[in-house]
Amino acid sequence: MAEIQLRGGSVDGLRLHYVVEGRGPAVILVHGLGGFAETWRHNVGALASRATVYSLDLPGFGDSAKPPARYRLGYFAEALRGFMDGMSIAQASLVGHSLGGAVSVTYALTHPSRVERLALVGGVVPGCGYRPSWIYRLVAVRGLGEALSLLGCARVYKAALARCFHVPVRGEIDFFVDYCYAARTEPSARAAYLATLRDVRVDFETHAQDYCRALGTLDLPVLLIHGRQDRIVSPEHCAQVAETLVRARVRWVDDCGHFPQIEHVEAVNGWLVDFLVGRPAPR
Repeated sequence: MAEIQLRGGSVDGLRLHYVVEGRGPAVILVHGLGGFAETWRHNVGALASRATVYSLDLPGFGDSAKPPARYRLGYFAEALRGFMDGMSIAQASLVGHSLGGAVSVTYALTHPSRVERLALVGGVVPGCGYRPSWIYRLVAVRGLGEALSLLGCARVYKAALARCFHVPVRGEIDFFVDYCYAARTEPSARAAYLATLRDVRVDFETHAQDYCRALGTLDLPVLLIHGRQDRIVSPEHCAQVAETLVRARVRWVDDCGHFPQIEHVEAVNGWLVDFLVGRPAPR
């Protein structure tokens, strides 16, 4: 894994870790809440045969810096801007999973000339009627969230993660929780996670109408990949996103929960390659 220190604006000096593989047009993979760069490990290789694929740890997650900050969608989008500037990437296609979808959409709305295509995998999009679950809202309560985080352990996290899959796969769940477990559950990581839960609610609730109006101006190709049995981001939400975005199309995945890119690797990789990099790599 490589490292870059960002320059400029609210993310000046922020340290981000990332993985890069392949050669060709730039594709950036953006993980969801609690995720990290390596959760895309089943997908990087397929795309890297035709593109330069970057998978990064967002600020507050994985092995990236976890500063005290307002973890709003705009903050994550600004980190993505800093990453692209630092890597001299003029334009890229973005693939966002879950909350990473909201980050990718926010970046596309604020930097439209720098996004070629957009793929949302189990994505959540502000302005399209998404309402967090009662568990999400409970953990986001100040004080209560901190108390609950102290009770967390690997077994509890794995049990919660298993609910995200249509058919839980022990090896995948173990990897997701156990990878760099100590660094990802230290106090600064727990604080960043809770800050994200609380801060992005402002975008989803207070600024929902602003997003709804802006989404109508998003004039780029969008691919939505969504599990029909997703209990985290409902299929109904995906259908509303598809109706809102003028150039979106949906690939529904049967017998699939919140992680299509893990639960149905071959199908999802094929769709992503065709949509994002359906052209030969440069020689």
